[in-house]
Amino acid sequence: MSGKSRFTRRQVLHGGLPVVAGAALLPLFISRSALSAPGRPGANERIGVAYIGCGRRARQLMGLPKEGRIVAVADVNLSRAEEVARARACRAYQDYRKVLDCKDVDAVFVATPDHWHVLASIHACQALKDVYCEKPLSLTIREGRRLVEAVRKYQRVLQTGSMRRSMSGHRLGCELVRNGVAGKIHTVLIQNYPSPWECKLPSQPVPAGLDWDTWCGQTEPVAYHPDLYACRAKPGWISFRPYSGGEMTGTGAHGFDQIQWALDMDHTGPVEVWCEGGKLPEVVYSAPESLGRGDAATSVGHRVRFRYANGIEIHLEPGESAAGAAFVGDQGKIRIGNNVVESNPPELAQQPPRDLKIRVPVSDNHIQNWFDCIKSRGRPIADVEIGHRSAIICHLGNIVRWVGRKLRWDPEQEIFPGDDEANAYLERPQRKPYQLPL
Repeated sequence: MSGKSRFTRRQVLHGGLPVVAGAALLPLFISRSALSAPGRPGANERIGVAYIGCGRRARQLMGLPKEGRIVAVADVNLSRAEEVARARACRAYQDYRKVLDCKDVDAVFVATPDHWHVLASIHACQALKDVYCEKPLSLTIREGRRLVEAVRKYQRVLQTGSMRRSMSGHRLGCELVRNGVAGKIHTVLIQNYPSPWECKLPSQPVPAGLDWDTWCGQTEPVAYHPDLYACRAKPGWISFRPYSGGEMTGTGAHGFDQIQWALDMDHTGPVEVWCEGGKLPEVVYSAPESLGRGDAATSVGHRVRFRYANGIEIHLEPGESAAGAAFVGDQGKIRIGNNVVESNPPELAQQPPRDLKIRVPVSDNHIQNWFDCIKSRGRPIADVEIGHRSAIICHLGNIVRWVGRKLRWDPEQEIFPGDDEANAYLERPQRKPYQLPL
């Protein structure tokens, strides 16, 4: 950030409009003219929603609050888009840019493969549509910052799909940690997530109706293979480096987000990162395999460590929580799992919530929170800056494995100071015409 600015990113993040937890905070009756404007639906209007990408995850997100209505879906696989459109009684498109031209679309879900998250989201911001973007927010660190800038420039509401911020168990665990129930935290333990692999699967015929070149997007086109196209196949695109950060960014986006939230670090990040075991050996898939995403070459012996400026360390260890984390303090341990809180000694997790002095914003429904903020123009519980900061830690975990040595990180400038080799991983070449807009 420029030295001329009077505000730090922390002040901007904490000084924005408050998170809206429920519609009860809004007046009971608001005239349409009071809040309604281009790119901003009125408080009494239904929110027209479209989906960019309508595969497995998008369909899981189609249970909208009562004030929402699905008006369109878009997918590079036109047959899939048309199937969903028939089931939802809405319009189908193959090119998502046509969706962004629709006047009855107020907001979009971006539920594409990871390498499409940022470009589609920025285009939506430019079209004055609010955005729910699946996690991880970005494919690279520079991409993520560009998305933050676009959201702020076009004054959009972006909710990152870090849904555990809207789960009561994760919120309670966060508050226990922040209130010092386990004492002063010195170490955080989390799952040792695998990094992505390289892909050289054999060519297969492209299914009718699938625009494979567009699916490849910013990456160099490769041969179609059904196990690459499917997210959760073995291995699937989520495991391959051109399209994703592997489970380090997949499930890791949940786990590291929990750490950032509980430690009150949403405005910053670690300052050092290293990897036990040195540089990660390259793993190339040239045929469908059945090893799954827990391949030994990407986990055992390559345990990543982070350190914050205050001395707290994050240790990636086998057997630890995947979507939460264990916070170890000088008076005990708080372990946050999948919406469950445990502790050692057990009585720490039984602390009555009413006795906790430090509280965090409340959301019990992630999509409802986004809808509420679309109407109030407040910032949602997983605002774009929060999603970007959590994704950065995931990316750092992969980069340190690729470089194979200890790295210093500047969370304010978002660079590795004086390290050209590591900084080369902050972004990737982008194929025309899929570059991010200037």
